[in-house]
Amino acid sequence: QVQLVESGGGLVQPGGSLRLSCAASGFTFSRYWMYWLRQRPGKGLEWLSQVNTDGGSTYYKDSVKGRFTISRDNAKNTVYLQMNSLKPGDTAVYYCARDTNGTDRGQGTQVTVSS
Repeated sequence: QVQLVESGGGLVQPGGSLRLSCAASGFTFSRYWMYWLRQRPGKGLEWLSQVNTDGGSTYYKDSVKGRFTISRDNAKNTVYLQMNSLKPGDTAVYYCARDTNGTDRGQGTQVTVSS
């Protein structure tokens, strides 16, 4: 069955960086666009970024554009989210998914941005 396992979250100071990873299994990873979403405290699921099947096309929510970078390694069945210049407002549970609504998503990884 489809399995998506996120890792790399943690506590970071404002202005810091984290790199999230998502290991995929149970489907042909290279055939799917992949997505990162997040859920901030008290808010709904929010689309952040997506990458096409070969990694050549990427898209970002305006609020993270220029700070976050999505990438993928099809040989490792893994999608990444490099997050720089983190802000307290980026505090959330971050999910990878294989659809834009997060229907098929992992368990999430907590990112807390605080001094």
